[in-house]
Amino acid sequence: MDKDDQRRQFIDELWRRYEEVQQWAIENWPDRERPLSASDFVAARKEILALGTAGSGARQRTPEPAEGGPQYVDVTPAPWP
Repeated sequence: MDKDDQRRQFIDELWRRYEEVQQWAIENWPDRERPLSASDFVAARKEILALGTAGSGARQRTPEPAEGGPQYVDVTPAPWP
């Protein structure tokens, strides 16, 4: 089994478990005046689905300096012209 298959299986299992937790949260939310709905979980679902694209370089981490990455990254914005 290669890494893509393992990743896909992991994401499928994570999605299944998340759906169960989401359903439990909706059913057991104590504030009946402001109930939860599936739309309250959109951001988390997007994050889980983004895991499937992690191998495509969308969220590739920057290598450390010891791994050949940059020694210094300038994060100071340039002055306004």
